[in-house]
Parts: sequence; C-alpha cells; structure tokens
Amino acid sequence: MKGIDTVQKVEYILGSVLKIVSLPCKKTIRVMALNILLVLCGYLLGSIPSAVWIGKKFYGVDVRQYGSKNAGATNTLRVLGRRAALPVFIMDFFKGFASVKLSLLASYPADSHELFFLKIALIVAAVAGHIFPLFAGFKGGKGVATVAGAIFAMSTLPVLLSIATFFVVLMISHYVSLSSMTAALAFPLYLIFVFHESRSLVIFGFVVTIALFITHRKNIRRLINGTESRTYLFKKKK
Repeated sequence: MKGIDTVQKVEYILGSVLKIVSLPCKKTIRVMALNILLVLCGYLLGSIPSAVWIGKKFYGVDVRQYGSKNAGATNTLRVLGRRAALPVFIMDFFKGFASVKLSLLASYPADSHELFFLKIALIVAAVAGHIFPLFAGFKGGKGVATVAGAIFAMSTLPVLLSIATFFVVLMISHYVSLSSMTAALAFPLYLIFVFHESRSLVIFGFVVTIALFITHRKNIRRLINGTESRTYLFKKKK
C-alpha cells in the first residue's frame, strides 16, 4: 500500500510540475507567434511602394526606369517634381513610423529589453520591405525616409534634429546623398551628447549610420568624382 501511495504521490507531483511548466511554454509560443506576425506586418507595410504606385497611377511613369532608378522620394523629386515627391516621402516616413507602433500590440513593459528589440526587428522589417518590396517585384529604394519614420517613433527629438541637419546641408550643398549621410552621422552623436540616451539606442544609431553609408557607396564615389546629381527644392532663378 505504501508503495502505491508513493507512486501516486510521484505521479501527482510530476503531473503538477508538467502543468506548471506547460503554462509558460504555451505563453512563450503565443508571444513568439505574435512577434513573428508583427514583424511580417512590418515588412508588408514597408513593401508599400509609394513611389512606384504614385508614379504609375498619376504620371504613367515608373520612377525606377529613370534617374537613379530608386523607388524613393529623392528620385521621385528628380523625375516627377515636388508635387509627386512630397506624398511619397510622407507615405515612406509613415510606414516606418507605423511599423514600429505595431509593437504596442505586444504585451511587453514599456522600458523592457524585449520591447526594444522587438522595435528594432520591426525597423529592420520595414526597411527590408522598402528595399525589397513584395508589391513591386522586390525592387525598391534605399529606405532613408522609412528609417527616419521608424526611428522617429522610438526617439522623436533626436530625429527632428537630424531632419533639421538634413535640410541645412541640403540647402547649402544641394546633394541629397550628402545631406542624408550627414544627418545619419549626426543622429548617434545627438543621442550621446545632447540627449544622453541608453547605450543600446546609441549602438543602434551607429549601426543605422553604417548601414546608410553602405547603401550610399555609389553616391560617395560620385561625390568624390564630382558627378553626383544636385537636387534643388526650389527652382533656380535664371
């Protein structure tokens, strides 16, 4: 009898342990599934090819066939003008912003590392969608506006300063590429010296800067050779 009682006790204890262990496992699986779904949605948002759709719908032009052949606001400005470029920039900026805001659907605490890394994953997904858009044959742009919108959702004031830096350099040099790289380089410096942000965000800021410089390799060569195209927000006076 004692042996039977012991076996029953062991079975009861093991059953209780399995129930306890299974609860967090099921919760973990649900959390992982939700995160994957959110990242997928971030990619789909990033895949909205605003430059391609606006160019084809309203101008009968695929901007990827002209200029720098990038599906972004800058090339749209060069090929189709300000009236087309402005909505492209707004849409590209907003899809990055919206992708990061998808993180609100997760149940992580506001200052948790899990939420931070989910936001990073959403930024990567949105930018990947912009560069390799599902809805435009995986041929998109460089993702500068999308990155700006995404990081704006995470760190608003440093991004505003970086945007101001972009326009100052653009008004002086008229090189969008140089302005973008200068703003990208300024961003982590603002994080460090002006806002004293966390180390994780600063590291991410430098990663973004390096990635942007890599995507602008051809622009850097053209700047060095003096063959980079200039962009004027306002028509030059004759």
